[in-house]
Amino acid sequence: MSGYWRNWINGEWVDGGAGWLAVGNPATDEPVYEHACADAGDVAGAVASALSCHERGLLVRMRPIERGRLVQAMGNWIAEHADSIADTLTHEQGKPLWEARNEVAGACRYFEYYGNQAALIEGRSIPLGADYLDYTTLEPYGVSAQIIPWNFPLEVAARSIAAGLATGNACVVKTSELTPCSSSCFAKAAEAVGLPKGALHVLTGSGPAAGAALASHPDVNQIVFTGSVATGQSIAAAAARTVVPCVLELGGKSAAIVHDDADLEAFETDVRRGIFVNAGQICSALSRVVAHESVYDELVERMAAVARSLAVGPGIEFSEAGPNMGPMISARQRDRAVDMVAEAEREGVDVVTGGRRPDLPGHFMEPTVLSEVKPEMRVAQDEIFGPVVSLLRFRDEAEAVRIANGTRYGLVAGVFTMDLDKAVRATRALRAGQVFVNEWFAGGVETPFGGYGKSGYGREKGREALMNYVQTKNVAIRIRQR
Repeated sequence: MSGYWRNWINGEWVDGGAGWLAVGNPATDEPVYEHACADAGDVAGAVASALSCHERGLLVRMRPIERGRLVQAMGNWIAEHADSIADTLTHEQGKPLWEARNEVAGACRYFEYYGNQAALIEGRSIPLGADYLDYTTLEPYGVSAQIIPWNFPLEVAARSIAAGLATGNACVVKTSELTPCSSSCFAKAAEAVGLPKGALHVLTGSGPAAGAALASHPDVNQIVFTGSVATGQSIAAAAARTVVPCVLELGGKSAAIVHDDADLEAFETDVRRGIFVNAGQICSALSRVVAHESVYDELVERMAAVARSLAVGPGIEFSEAGPNMGPMISARQRDRAVDMVAEAEREGVDVVTGGRRPDLPGHFMEPTVLSEVKPEMRVAQDEIFGPVVSLLRFRDEAEAVRIANGTRYGLVAGVFTMDLDKAVRATRALRAGQVFVNEWFAGGVETPFGGYGKSGYGREKGREALMNYVQTKNVAIRIRQR
């Protein structure tokens, strides 16, 4: 399979000032596509077009319900072309085809949800007595810069594009150079439904060139970024220099506390979904299991059985949901994960299963379960971003919460118990932006998502996310009395 893909800037498909980049298939380590590579000049052109769109009021002057219908129509177009989009996503990102189809469906839900929300963004009236009329309006920032990661390129982009457009912002989207091709669906959808020219731009390029140029551009009014802590710090510094707000979602080292009364059989499904979907390349992955000492050994065996049941291979071969897992995104990511497991093994951790590279071409790693992990170990502190789960012991509730909270991250957490009191106490004590009770990844498009600590700031998803894209204006009117 081969193909040439271009950037979408100012309503046109264009080449990039930095030439072309090869997009590889993680399952084969071979090039599969070529994509135009944007440079700082391309970014400047996209921002200028977005600013012009905003200043002319092409989105802002629309009745919100009409703007919302356009957003919804984009999602409908993507849904109609889901099969081809998912196929492209699997070839460039590696995830099983059924996972890619789920991601396309998830992206569509964001356009449906935020399209419906467009007409519900309202200000309020503030009573100041008979001599005044005072009210607030919520106005778009203008140009929204959105820098997208490679692990869920469609869902992460959809949640910011849909919210940004619904609130009347013009969006400039910089996709990851590792997974740029499937994201062309957003530009094609915008073109198909008649989104105003300049309202959406989709381009790719390197982080140091295109990403940095976008984050530091003086005409960008708001930034949304998902990625590593180090890059997030650079984005925040750039935003501080231009004095614009930003939303940062920077990953995690999330823990599930499993009490002695938890449904361990049901928890096997949580392990499967929480750490082995997308080869563990999920910011909110279930990467640590903090298990009560009385069920620890049984849980180790159950989790190892889940890992051993998985078939590992090229994602395009797995068209149906089942016990299967695709490759990691790159050799660099895979080797880092393998090296961290080897380091943990030297420190005394028991590699119950996995931890190695299977004898396959591409960037594969065996599903891995580690036991006898100590809270202070690197494997329990640093984000691995791979199919590796660590088990730690606890004796009482206080110790469990202390272990769960004992990293620099605070994106999500979980507690598994049949005791409502235990569950509520944990939700209050866990330092995380979202807490799951008895189901990892409970919630959905409607539920706010974001972190504490080094996991970033701001919220995405849900109605809370809309507030990232608007600013409050107060209007105070003096009324002369007769």
